[in-house]
Amino acid sequence: MSGSSPSVGPAVPLTPAEDKQWASFAHFGGVLLFIPSLVIFLVFKDRGNLTRQEAKEALNFQITYAIAAVALSIVVQILGTILFFAGAGGLSSLLGNLPFLLYLANVVFSIIAGIRVNGGGTYRYPFALRLIK
Repeated sequence: MSGSSPSVGPAVPLTPAEDKQWASFAHFGGVLLFIPSLVIFLVFKDRGNLTRQEAKEALNFQITYAIAAVALSIVVQILGTILFFAGAGGLSSLLGNLPFLLYLANVVFSIIAGIRVNGGGTYRYPFALRLIK
């Protein structure tokens, strides 16, 4: 046995159909938060232009969502505690639904984006920090 390992060549480019498929999956994966778009971006970014563009867009949106979700959860906890001790427990409970509503918005935008890309277009989220260039 020789001690050499098999050589790894350059990544095979995606076909146009595969490129569109993985680009769509990057958006649809938003229902599971940032992991699917991150994995798709890292694995396929050098194999298809559409996948690179759309996975980056989806990843930026998911990072923005994660930051907003953490910030909202902190604010809801603080306001909920204040309202509870002020005797407005009902309003405190209502505030507790805001993180779920934010997640619901994430799911809706992810599905809209996935459908748009799967139909042959591109999608740019209306609000997202563009952290991944």
